[in-house]
Amino acid sequence: MKIDNFFAELKRRNVYKVAVAYAVVAWLTIQAASILLPTFEAPAWVMKVIVLLLVLGFPAALIFSWAFEITPEGIVRETEVGPNESIAHHTGRKIVALTIVVALIAAALFVFQMLRARSTSSSAATVSNKSIAVMPFDNLSGDPQNAYFSEGVQDEILTRLAKIAELKVISRTSTQRFKSAPNDLRQIAQQLGVANILEGSVQKANDQVRVNVQLINALTDGHLWADTYDRKLTDIFAVETEIAKTIADTLQAKLTGSEKIAITSRPTENPEAHELYLKGRYFWNRRTGTNLQKAADYFQQAIGKDSNYALAFSGLADCHVLLPAYAELGSNPRDELPKALEAARKAVELDDALCEAHTSLARALASDLQLPAAMSEFKRAIELNPNYATAHQWFGECLQSQGHLEEALAELKRAQELDPLSLIINSVLGFALDTVGKSDEAIAQLHKTIEIDPNFGNAHGQLGNVLEHRGRLKEAIVEYEKCFNSVGSDPIDLADLAAAYFLDGRTAEAHQLWDKLKSLSERQYVPAYSMAVVQVAAGNKNEALRLLEKSYEDRAPFDSADLGWILVDHRLDSLRSDPRFKKLITRIFSGERR
Repeated sequence: MKIDNFFAELKRRNVYKVAVAYAVVAWLTIQAASILLPTFEAPAWVMKVIVLLLVLGFPAALIFSWAFEITPEGIVRETEVGPNESIAHHTGRKIVALTIVVALIAAALFVFQMLRARSTSSSAATVSNKSIAVMPFDNLSGDPQNAYFSEGVQDEILTRLAKIAELKVISRTSTQRFKSAPNDLRQIAQQLGVANILEGSVQKANDQVRVNVQLINALTDGHLWADTYDRKLTDIFAVETEIAKTIADTLQAKLTGSEKIAITSRPTENPEAHELYLKGRYFWNRRTGTNLQKAADYFQQAIGKDSNYALAFSGLADCHVLLPAYAELGSNPRDELPKALEAARKAVELDDALCEAHTSLARALASDLQLPAAMSEFKRAIELNPNYATAHQWFGECLQSQGHLEEALAELKRAQELDPLSLIINSVLGFALDTVGKSDEAIAQLHKTIEIDPNFGNAHGQLGNVLEHRGRLKEAIVEYEKCFNSVGSDPIDLADLAAAYFLDGRTAEAHQLWDKLKSLSERQYVPAYSMAVVQVAAGNKNEALRLLEKSYEDRAPFDSADLGWILVDHRLDSLRSDPRFKKLITRIFSGERR
């Protein structure tokens, strides 16, 4: 066949048109895959397989178009179609039409991807390169019981990095929601608001430990640095310091003299005390009443091994100050608060430069109504470590309890920035938005929190409170019921639901819950504040005032959902003009309770 005839035959048999159509379809397929595969968290090799199949399919499509023809009767061999028949011409027109349609779809997808990429690069530009999230470290020890140790190494590297003011460091509460080496690093980085991610693993055997780490720019997927450390267990603090220093250098973060000292500190020289402390923090981070009790026991054991271990005293103080908030345990603040204050003061005495110690003391002082001293300690803690989300959260709650609502909101927003997936921070932020009149934002914020974890009862309770404040009582009751059902017999949630039932006229159900609450209060500590809220809803103002005074005398914690809400709780509005209520407010803010 002559060359001219060959090219003419290629044209007649629609080979050119099939080649163009195939290229356009392949372009569309690759674009669609690049959008859909990340959505379903498909591994990177899936895209490679798709591209390879498309490449291999190209010559096959050309051979097919040369050898076969599509007719109304089906696919037939080209030799069975006469050269003058118009079938090939009609087929060619269909191929052209199909190509145009597919090309338009592909062009639309291309524009969509360009706009998305521009949006992504714009948001990426707002993320500082000096920002980092430390992913959970894999436990390669072969023993699940060593999970506390790998988690502890991750936590301490994060803590050392957080002491560097030039770095933005995401709290572990948010990073723990991801696996150690996730595939979708860019998406996680965007969700956490950081540019860099540290991945790692820990292998512990007897007195030997191996730590593997790699630092990745999540926006470019570029590996910035990686290393492996094989050391004695007694050298673990030196390893954590070296890793933190290298990361700071790699991200070009300048360290002040005090920061250099802070990240090289050795909190204890006793390895047994350190392991007990790590176990304490492991249970502390699983924030339930039972786990807090376990954590307190481990912190106490760590102190037994090293009586100068400031971090262990700080951890112990945090346990004692929070235990009364878990009302199902019946922990009495009269017993817990003095222990919290004693442990926190000891922590500060042992290490005045320890942010955690000042935060623990501030929280204990606030719970004990020593508010000016608490404010001073919170400010000192944040000065020492501006990346400590818990300090910002508790400072925000302390400001809110004193009526400094805009300042409180700013601190809680900063806490959320540092710990964007923390359920409790997101939840209290929602309530804070309502206190400044941003109820629509508050409701949206609390819905976002529930999306993170639909079973988090506190968010449902806070949402119920905001909805009730906006006059949407029926919707509020639904949220209170979800909260109560998720937690069980927590007296605070039981009281919230009982009060809402009284307001809704469901008095029989309300009285049933009230009787249950009273019976519970005869067997264990039940916050009198919560019982007062029920009595306000039932219209018994005198009893409500008596219970609020009892809350004060009980040394109830001055925090959210207890006496610390007394200035901002809309459910108490009917009492505010009463002289007895005004007198109680004066007593609370005079700081006379000791």
